Amino acid sequence: MSKRVIFIEHDHVSEAGPIWTQFERRGFDITRFIIVDEKNANTPNVTVEWPNLLDFDVVVVMGAPYAAYDDEAIGNWLLPELRQLREVHNAGIPIFGICFGGQVMSRVLGGTVSRSPHAELGWFEIESHDESLIPRGPWFQYHWDRFTFPPGATPIARNELCAQAYVFGRTLGLQFHPEINSDVLELWLAMEGGCAEVESEGVVVEQLRAQTKLIEKESNQRAYDLVDQFLDRIASAPIIKI
Repeated sequence: MSKRVIFIEHDHVSEAGPIWTQFERRGFDITRFIIVDEKNANTPNVTVEWPNLLDFDVVVVMGAPYAAYDDEAIGNWLLPELRQLREVHNAGIPIFGICFGGQVMSRVLGGTVSRSPHAELGWFEIESHDESLIPRGPWFQYHWDRFTFPPGATPIARNELCAQAYVFGRTLGLQFHPEINSDVLELWLAMEGGCAEVESEGVVVEQLRAQTKLIEKESNQRAYDLVDQFLDRIASAPIIKI
């Protein structure tokens, strides 16, 4: 019998690249749930009808161009999401949170999310306390906000700017983007103001494209390995309720 994973995609450009690939290799049927479609990208405080997340074997919470603490701008769906993910976590269903998703899960688990002193864009190595789970990278960063490690969580990785990864029971929260490949990057850069936004932070877009393509084989493999580690180690860990 196939296993089921749902990818909560908060916007219309959150494709999961090698993460999708590895979940499929591991025998999962993928369901995509897009919250803010392209038509509503500039008016994201939409009201959505949520699926029953408890029907899935794994929940993957993807990134977003919004702030995980901005209840005024996205509270119509963010606050229900926080409540549902708390229920999912307490039910022992494994959760894989990426960037905004890692921030949301930090908030669910008692941590905090705030504006970072500066953006982090591009490929960076990180300091890992468990390189068998999360090696140093480089991993792709694309964020202006940061989370704290939730109380009781096991810190896995960090850098000078912020927390980068933690484990709490069967939840894995990440600040970086293991799903990035050349195709996903192009989706992000094609968004309104995408290239200008990146270049305003001192990043040369053509260099970013070139580096992403150059290391794509290795970065894809790191993503495959991370999914395997998540499924083999974290998804079967003891349940820690909050």
